[in-house]
Amino acid sequence: MAELKTPGELAAMREAGRVTATGLAAVREQAKAGVSLRELDEIAADVLHAAGARSSFLDYHPHFAPTPYPAVLCTSVNDAIVHAIPDDYQLRDGDLLSVDFAAEFGGFHGDSAFTMAIGAISTEDEALIDHTREALAAGIAAAVPGGHLSDISHAVGVLGRAHGYGIPVDFGGHGVGRRMHEEPPVANEGMPGRGLRLRPGLVIAIEPMFMAGGRNEYRTAPDGWALHTVDGSNAAHFEHTIAVTDDGPVILTAV
Repeated sequence: MAELKTPGELAAMREAGRVTATGLAAVREQAKAGVSLRELDEIAADVLHAAGARSSFLDYHPHFAPTPYPAVLCTSVNDAIVHAIPDDYQLRDGDLLSVDFAAEFGGFHGDSAFTMAIGAISTEDEALIDHTREALAAGIAAAVPGGHLSDISHAVGVLGRAHGYGIPVDFGGHGVGRRMHEEPPVANEGMPGRGLRLRPGLVIAIEPMFMAGGRNEYRTAPDGWALHTVDGSNAAHFEHTIAVTDDGPVILTAV
């Protein structure tokens, strides 16, 4: 059952969101050709330490994974959609890098992600990034009191399908609060006007994931964590933690 947050709890969640946003900004600034994914993970870990916050990812062990997660970032490159573990891979010009980061501060979590270009990329990859970012904005705009949860899913999915992208149907957004993953699940596709009514105090992560090749299938890496496109096409991923309020949606993970 989805838990509605009080104004005081939303204020506390905004602080967790600030740490998350600060970490992602630091990673974005340093992500360039020649920098390793492990180095980016260390940058995010330093932000957590400086803020007195904890990683929401480190040692997280969901039912689908064979082992606890060993890092504070997910760093998914090119055909990796989400959940890729940082390693010694050094970024190259032309790469697409998706970074997912979540912080726990004051007993609450903030969860956010972005995809960026490393150096020059193709016009198709630029469009993939832009359209996935636009889908996040469309989903956020649909998060208004009196609407339905599926209105958000519909807004995201319609945009993705209009551009011919694949959508991994088993993964999407989720509730956020004292746990990183709470009720309700937030699908990236669906019919509008269905499901949970949106009420002030609901906090969710909206996170579109699009695959350029147009296929919905994905494969799981041998480590049991990273998801990859089955056709080798590139993927993009954006995410914000938002609160439904009487005044409309509020992004809690903005800088």
